[in-house]
Amino acid sequence: MRYRSEFYVYDQEKPVPVVIRNYNKNDFDELIQIQSECFPPPFPAELWWNKDQLNNHITLFPEGALCVEVNGELAGSLTGLCVDFDPDHPVHTWEEVTDNGYIRSHNPQGSTLYIVDISVRPKYRKLGLGKLMMQAMYHVVIELGLERLLGGGRMPGFKQKSAEMSAEQYIEAVTAGDIKDPVISFLLRCGRVPVAVVEQYLDDEESCNYGTLMEWKNPFK
Repeated sequence: MRYRSEFYVYDQEKPVPVVIRNYNKNDFDELIQIQSECFPPPFPAELWWNKDQLNNHITLFPEGALCVEVNGELAGSLTGLCVDFDPDHPVHTWEEVTDNGYIRSHNPQGSTLYIVDISVRPKYRKLGLGKLMMQAMYHVVIELGLERLLGGGRMPGFKQKSAEMSAEQYIEAVTAGDIKDPVISFLLRCGRVPVAVVEQYLDDEESCNYGTLMEWKNPFK
């Protein structure tokens, strides 16, 4: 199954053409550049994509390798794999479930589409591209008959609040609208729902190494 959707978004009052499609080898250099723009220090550079990882994405699960173009320029990407997920035992790390981004852990029989990464170039972030890519991946979940989309969201605003509240309290405050988090609030706007807060989910100083598992359930299952 290949994905391609062409439409327009508005940059202020001007419509601009957008394409969401599966990425391929020709996109690798630009995808790595986008990662460097999206995750500058103190985020570890070794966690940016490398070409071996990207090649696995398009080989093992091409349906889960999506990118977005604006006026012909690559503006972002969204990557996933299929896994078995037990809601009664939700704790895991990003490295464990994604095979450190190489997705050799992809299970073609898995019932959950797990988000490995989402990235949108900073100069395009006001166009709503992240939400549009997430919606495209919901289409993939429905088309493949999976139960849910799941992924661990970074909590980059948590470090500033960690002295006064726990990670769980922070997520409760974000969900209540008392605090805005750049990632968690975005995922809420995309229709994702918090499932669990996981300690040592990812090597991420801004999130104090926490992540919040957030899901979107297939409404047709």
